[in-house]
Amino acid sequence: MTTTTAVTLEAVTKRYGAVQAVAGVDLTIRSGEVVALLGPNGAGKSTTIEMLLGLVRPDQGSVTVYGASPTEAISAGQVGVMLQSGGIIEDAKVGELVDLVAGLHSHPMPVTDALQRAGIADLAGRKIKGLSGGQKQRVRFAMAIIPQPDLIVLDEPTTGMDVEARRDFWTSMHGETARGRTVLFATHYLEEADAYADRVVLMRDGKIVADGTAAQIKASVSGRTIRATVPGADLAALASLPGVRNVETRGEVVLLQCADSDDTLRYLLSNTPAHDIEVTSADLEDAVLAISAGQETLA
Repeated sequence: MTTTTAVTLEAVTKRYGAVQAVAGVDLTIRSGEVVALLGPNGAGKSTTIEMLLGLVRPDQGSVTVYGASPTEAISAGQVGVMLQSGGIIEDAKVGELVDLVAGLHSHPMPVTDALQRAGIADLAGRKIKGLSGGQKQRVRFAMAIIPQPDLIVLDEPTTGMDVEARRDFWTSMHGETARGRTVLFATHYLEEADAYADRVVLMRDGKIVADGTAAQIKASVSGRTIRATVPGADLAALASLPGVRNVETRGEVVLLQCADSDDTLRYLLSNTPAHDIEVTSADLEDAVLAISAGQETLA
């Protein structure tokens, strides 16, 4: 890696006529991070990615990729891109197409390695037009990684894949991130963001409204619920703890809805005979829906 910062967007704005697509976005992505970019349609995700890739110029603000302009970083082979749309030559064979892309870069990995990492080594002799949608996405993935980029940008990477293919794809991605690569991906499969992203960035109305780990974002909406067996529990003492919003009992089982579960857990373990403790939170879909609706903000 050339720097510890992969991507920097500072006060970036973009307008299309009367539509403010991106409204003053500040975003820094560190090298080695896996970042999921989420948001409803029209939130500004695609425009942000397009500016990061140099396909669109911001009206205001600046975008740098490894300290250079997006165009310079891409020309240097530092960025690999896998877009959901974008034509590929239907009459070409898989191996021929990936080899063609390899020829555009100064230090590509061997084509056989790219095909293997994308899980399509057995499709090298097949024509693109004979592939399923999921298989075409894997071809796009091979094309994205062949320049051996520092940053991989993925737009809805598993569209068209079945459950098994999606799992295999993310296994392949783990191999790339284990090599220290930075990944930015946009997806509508929120379970993928929850399972594979180090960090989730949520956009709404052209702005970043949440930025943190999936756990932080889930906790910001509804906190966490602690379920524990607490013989002889002092409910008044539990209810008075900072961050405890509600206390329920079911026999010796106590349910605590908490804004700060860590402090509550420390109290339970230090001051009560609590056992069989479980901590749960809202899932990411619940959190994203709440934040996208404007109920919460974490940024």
